[in-house]
Amino acid sequence: MPLTFRKSFQILPGVRLNINRHSWSITTGGKHGPRHTHSSTGRRTTSVDLPGPFGWRRTRSARRR
Repeated sequence: MPLTFRKSFQILPGVRLNINRHSWSITTGGKHGPRHTHSSTGRRTTSVDLPGPFGWRRTRSARRR
């Protein structure tokens, strides 16, 4: 069984710092609107929780040079 590490800290109201073995990310927004996540690997994700079994997510990855 592989070992995993993931930790999330709330640094300000509506702002979270997420850390795992390979990268870190900052998440803003949330409860009553869209969440925007910016990762140290260049990935940007926007997600929204919709009523019922619905949800919406859009992910963009930065180009590596």
